Amino acid sequence: MLLLFLRTRVDRAQRHSQRGASAMEFVIITAVLVALAAAVGLIIYNLVTDKADEINIPDTPGGDL
Repeated sequence: MLLLFLRTRVDRAQRHSQRGASAMEFVIITAVLVALAAAVGLIIYNLVTDKADEINIPDTPGGDL
C-alpha cells in the first residue's frame, strides 16, 4: 500500500511541470514512514518480550536469603 501510494505521488509529480514534492507531501510521507517504523518496533518488542518470558530461571540453591 505504501509503495502504491509513493508510486502514485511520484507519477503525479512527474506529469506536472513543477517537479518535487511540497512540504505537506513530505509531512505525509514522513508520518507514514514513522507509523510503519513504530509498528515494526512494536512487533519486534513483543516478540522479544514473549521469548524472554519463556526463559525458565531456576531458584537458587540454598533457599531464601
